[in-house]
Amino acid sequence: MERRDPDPVRRLVVDNVVMATLVAFHAHPDDEVILTGGTLAQAAAEGHRVVVVVACDGVMGAVPPQGAPRLRELRASAAILGVHRVEHLGYADSGHGPILYPDPPDRARFTRADPEEAAERLAALLRAENADLLLSYDPNGGYGHPDHVRVHQVGRRAAELAGVRRVLEATMPRDTVQRLVRLIRLLRIPFRFDDNAFDATYSPASAITHRLNVRRFARQKRAALAAHLSEVNGNGRIASVTRVLVRLPVPLFGLLLGREWFSEVSMSTIAGRTAPSGQESTTTPDVAG
Repeated sequence: MERRDPDPVRRLVVDNVVMATLVAFHAHPDDEVILTGGTLAQAAAEGHRVVVVVACDGVMGAVPPQGAPRLRELRASAAILGVHRVEHLGYADSGHGPILYPDPPDRARFTRADPEEAAERLAALLRAENADLLLSYDPNGGYGHPDHVRVHQVGRRAAELAGVRRVLEATMPRDTVQRLVRLIRLLRIPFRFDDNAFDATYSPASAITHRLNVRRFARQKRAALAAHLSEVNGNGRIASVTRVLVRLPVPLFGLLLGREWFSEVSMSTIAGRTAPSGQESTTTPDVAG
């Protein structure tokens, strides 16, 4: 039985101050859209300060002289969503496969970096922003990418170091993911994952505390996803799916990606207790608790 929260994601209000600061910590450029794009757009529209931090820059090798292309795309995407600040934590992608390649000459891969050092980098930013709410990832790192798992670990530790009062971990209901995969197969869209790859990923429905209806921000979310040209035009595992999504009419895009899910944890939960569950809302998370 889900817990009834009278307004689980109402306006961010702290100590009677209308504007609060939300920091979203993601693994790679484009993750901010897929998992939290509507939430970020809504928070910004409601007058809150929204900051996006990515651990990795989307480059497997050395960063080219002109900078990381995917970070430029991230800034374009963030601008569409109304994000006020974008930061890169300083790490390279780790890749999603059986081989962890050597670090490039100019920075460490995220999964090889010292987790405590990474957490302190994020905590320093959280302190500087006086963050009221941190968005991170569920314990499975969503679909299990090593960088996503590390985001979960580093995010929790950074929140503890910085004393952030609320942490919401972006996720999806596992059964919803499985239905989407079946739809992708039915439509014969190329999708480079095994059929059973999502059997133990994301979260069971019972672990989800907040379901956000963000359909009214579907146009922004679709445009923000389209700003990630490297992913849309690339050959990554979900590139074919991304190309289909950005071409969908806004109402259909909103039907498919117009909900976002989070599991809320507290500092006591981080110590080993379990968060309660909740139900769908259309407003942004109340950091006052």
